[in-house]
Amino acid sequence: MQSTDSPVAIVTGASSGIGKSVARKLIEKGYRVHAAARRTDAMADLATLGARVHHLDLTKPESIDAFAAEVLAEGDRVDVLVNNAGYGFYGAVEEIPMAEARAQMDVNVFGLAHITQLVLPSMRRRRSGRILNVTSIGGKIWSPLGAWYHASKFAVEGFSDCLRNEVRPFGIDVVLIEPAGTATEWPGVALDNARKVSGSGPYAPILDGTSALFTSEQGQQSADDCASAIVRAATVAKPRARYATSPAAHVILFLRWLLPDVAFDGLINRICKIPKRIAI
Repeated sequence: MQSTDSPVAIVTGASSGIGKSVARKLIEKGYRVHAAARRTDAMADLATLGARVHHLDLTKPESIDAFAAEVLAEGDRVDVLVNNAGYGFYGAVEEIPMAEARAQMDVNVFGLAHITQLVLPSMRRRRSGRILNVTSIGGKIWSPLGAWYHASKFAVEGFSDCLRNEVRPFGIDVVLIEPAGTATEWPGVALDNARKVSGSGPYAPILDGTSALFTSEQGQQSADDCASAIVRAATVAKPRARYATSPAAHVILFLRWLLPDVAFDGLINRICKIPKRIAI
């Protein structure tokens, strides 16, 4: 049962998948949840459960400002911020329009940073709060045709490490969440984007091999299991700096740590059946 004294949580990207599951689980734990996404109609079920539903477009600073103002107007309190919103625009660097590259960074990096800036003063005044940035093992490894996606996730990793140490003296925790493959809309969106820009032409042979990464269900965890890991990180007394959310994530991160670049490159290229030479 929620009350005016209940802790307050923001969850971005709450219209589907991991974000929706996180919002639901936090409501069950008694949080007053502000669920945000572009598709407000897709969050009707969360509203029924008691969530405050907000429209949020992370590519528009004015939308972020309005959203934060709405949340803070209810009591100038945010206990947990789950920066979950994000997507993957895959395709060859040569072929992805720079407008799409900027949109990728706007959502995955700058939108995340903007919301974080706006809630930090209230956390700092209360000398408590927790910020969970959902990155990916893609913030530690690479995959074919994923340059801009990985650039965004590597950026969030470095951003979060710096932020964690800036705000620790004010009683604020910053936690990185690193899923591997998860059964959500994300793989389909990433593959569709890759096909739009690199489905034909010189890089098509690379996409042909890589597409199996997006369609395979091997090693995938459910969105609900990933959300459970996030909620544990949000509510545990002393969180770690990073949480890999599945056995597959732990294995892949271990291999990246263990193998030199040339060996890891070879492993990924073999998995994706990337040709050593492509005819021009």
